[in-house]
Amino acid sequence: MGHITYWFVHMALKRRKIYSAGLIGAGIGSSLSPALHEREARRLGFESRYLLFDLERLGRAPAETGQLVREARELGLAGVNVTHPSKQLIVPELDDLSDEAAALNAVNTVVFEGDRLVGHNTDTTGFREAFVRGLPGAAVDRVVVLGAGGAGAAVAHAMLTMGTHELSIVDVDGERSRELAAAVVRRFGASRVCAADPSALVLLLAEADGLVHATPVGMDAYPGTAVPPELLRPALWVAEVVYMPLETRLLRDARARGCRTLSGAAMVALQAAGSMERFLGVRPNRERMLAHVEQLTADARQAA
Repeated sequence: MGHITYWFVHMALKRRKIYSAGLIGAGIGSSLSPALHEREARRLGFESRYLLFDLERLGRAPAETGQLVREARELGLAGVNVTHPSKQLIVPELDDLSDEAAALNAVNTVVFEGDRLVGHNTDTTGFREAFVRGLPGAAVDRVVVLGAGGAGAAVAHAMLTMGTHELSIVDVDGERSRELAAAVVRRFGASRVCAADPSALVLLLAEADGLVHATPVGMDAYPGTAVPPELLRPALWVAEVVYMPLETRLLRDARARGCRTLSGAAMVALQAAGSMERFLGVRPNRERMLAHVEQLTADARQAA
């Protein structure tokens, strides 16, 4: 579909006030995104459809994410969100990146602009706003980010923009943690960032102000915890990126140890709001979307 043809289709859909988007990822059957996006779109006066492209259910490999994005464009969607394990895999498939996505080398939002696929990242702003709302006044001088994938890249940048002076990036894949640290150093300087092995968690968490967990462990598809509970102490705050389930084992362990905690709910609402704004060109109601997530997670708990 050529750029001019796509533009006319897009404008016709806007005149009819139709919002169409989707999510690509693995094990996303329980995602809140369809209900969250569709509910807010209806509140804004749009007809809405939000589709799931689950790699596992479709029998597609993560390396096929780019092809799935192009197939979604052919369906007439305004764009797609991208989640684990595809946030970094999609980058080489795109025609352009926002400054934030380029700095992170990770994309969670792809906007279809004619024949061009343009990548954005709303995870950083979503996490930053969620942190300010959910952990007001928390010390951020020394922070450990566990996980060096797309989500880890987003929260690492967010913490440094909030004033973290010593950021330690930990991942079971040492090469990946070093690559993320090197990318972050280019933006924020070597004195503020280091990559560390998981064996260093004991010492790092003993001195840290906070921990941001950004691995898939704890998701419905990957139950468990990546952090032994004995490493948690009352002075440590713990922020979670996983939001399905909202109550991960890590958060339960952290609260039992007296830690302040932040679930992944606010981040998912606020990053979704940022994505919707890019898809629609209309600013969603953030407070309403936060309330949507609270209701959706409460409904999911009752249904379980």
